[in-house]
Amino acid sequence: MKKLVVLISGNGSNLQSILDACSSGRINGSVAAVISNKASAYGLTRAQQAGVPALTLAPGDFPDREAFDRQLMQHIDAYNPDLVVLAGYMRILSSAFVAHYQSRLLNIHPSLLPKYPGLHTHRQVLENGDSEHGTSVHFVTEELDGGPVILQARVPVFAGDSEAEIAARVQHQEHTIYPLVISWFVDGRLAMRDDKAWLDEQPLPVQGYAHE
Repeated sequence: MKKLVVLISGNGSNLQSILDACSSGRINGSVAAVISNKASAYGLTRAQQAGVPALTLAPGDFPDREAFDRQLMQHIDAYNPDLVVLAGYMRILSSAFVAHYQSRLLNIHPSLLPKYPGLHTHRQVLENGDSEHGTSVHFVTEELDGGPVILQARVPVFAGDSEAEIAARVQHQEHTIYPLVISWFVDGRLAMRDDKAWLDEQPLPVQGYAHE
């Protein structure tokens, strides 16, 4: 059975969807550990309730990002994971970290990449008057939110929507597509080669699988 290590910074709702998918067998794997850069992250409680080791690593205890990431890699590698999953992990990763987990590092981002990398995606959608929004699961590369997209989910934006309403709509989709993509990886169907995402030995288009 494949092992996952999940990195979080906050509430951990995507972590919960992953834990539930592992428990139900939709992901043929298990979460070996959950690590947060914030001791207050509720996702740590979710991990403990599921009987999963939960660790906190405080950035303020390290002189720089590289030193923090070196220690983080040691903690992750102690669990010998097959896949490292970023689930609301709100830190920019060092080049050394990305290189160390190349091709086995996933992230979910609340926009239809390549639109709106970075923060405040829901606000940008409203400010620009977009009629649709969504979320993207992608492999992580050194480019911020720029790795090859694997799967996207689209949601409508309605007149009068608030950021919170859009965020809830997007998050509902995230809880479906992230466990699905992880299951593809765990089952050996998904890989990253030549800077592209491949599913069932076929390269995926720029916007991921079945993006229409």
